[in-house]
Amino acid sequence: MDKFNIAIDGPGAAGKSTVARIVAKLLGFVYVDTGAMYRAVTWKALQAGISPAEKQRLTEMASALRIELHPGEQAQQVLLDGEDVTDYIRSIAVTQNVSAIAAIPEIRRLLVDKQQDMARSKGVVMDGRDIGTHVLPDAELKIFMTASVRERAERRYLEMKAKHEDVTLEQVEQEIAERDRKDEQREASPLVQAPDAVLLDTSGLTVTQVAERILELAQAAAGKGIR
Repeated sequence: MDKFNIAIDGPGAAGKSTVARIVAKLLGFVYVDTGAMYRAVTWKALQAGISPAEKQRLTEMASALRIELHPGEQAQQVLLDGEDVTDYIRSIAVTQNVSAIAAIPEIRRLLVDKQQDMARSKGVVMDGRDIGTHVLPDAELKIFMTASVRERAERRYLEMKAKHEDVTLEQVEQEIAERDRKDEQREASPLVQAPDAVLLDTSGLTVTQVAERILELAQAAAGKGIR
């Protein structure tokens, strides 16, 4: 199969990262978790004591960061200036602050430039919230993954409990609903389905079933003569 780019968008806990990683591996493509990049910047800001309101300080800090993404067994490994922050960026504190930082236009411009560089030579499966609409508007295949808030909360809750984090399902559901609201209403690149994206509701589907559906779409796209 010739290489082309696949953009997977959708709200939090829709299963984008897990599915995108599987699809990339099966296709022999490179997986890029853009959400992890925003989380990495957020984690660094929290460590440095910089609030989302300090946009200039945040932008200066982010512009100096070296973010590296590497394939991992269970998740993409995220290195920040050489330090493995893969586990740190999934903390509750980062989850509660990432929307505010991701909404800053200057931060988005910095990271979008990095993301577009990664996809320039094709063969990338990239997931996030504005990939098909803003980062890779010319992606040959676009998917918009979603699921009910309740189902997404249950998925995230099980992940967090497995890490022994002290949360309730109701708390997680409220946080996901609030994150949806912020992502959809932010001024810079809001969460929205691209007009040419395939809507894929993952409610009631297994990860394997979702990955198989996307692989079918990828094969169909390749069969149309993508080069």
